[in-house]
Amino acid sequence: MRVLLRDDVQGIGRRGDIVNVADGYARNFLFPSGHALRATVGMEGQAGSMRRARDLRHAQSEEAARVQAEALRDATITIEARAGGTGRLFGSVGSQEIAEAIAAQKGVELNREAIALAEPIKSVGTTEVPIALFGDVSVSVSVEVTAAS
Repeated sequence: MRVLLRDDVQGIGRRGDIVNVADGYARNFLFPSGHALRATVGMEGQAGSMRRARDLRHAQSEEAARVQAEALRDATITIEARAGGTGRLFGSVGSQEIAEAIAAQKGVELNREAIALAEPIKSVGTTEVPIALFGDVSVSVSVEVTAAS
């Protein structure tokens, strides 16, 4: 069955694409959830306008991500945390704390999911933290954790 996708569907296509899917998949998942409409002859124009709008939003998001990456390039973010005498933190510094510190120090609002922290920081020191902003736009930030006095 040919359907017009109203949303991006993992493994099927992106918004505005007209794709062929199994009848049962369309009837049981795509149509009830509102992800697709049955494609008719007159929907080619609607599909084209959806693709143009999608591409415009994509370009705007990518440009905004490039501006954020430039603002964060070679940045050092300082976070104070309580630590013991050996430099081990009481607790840890996670992606949420890093996102809040970036917003406070650099004025760049980030979603914490963009911060690709392998595991929380548990000791005083400097750590390189990669941030995936949008698609292939990413930047690395130095996070310096200091012991609170």
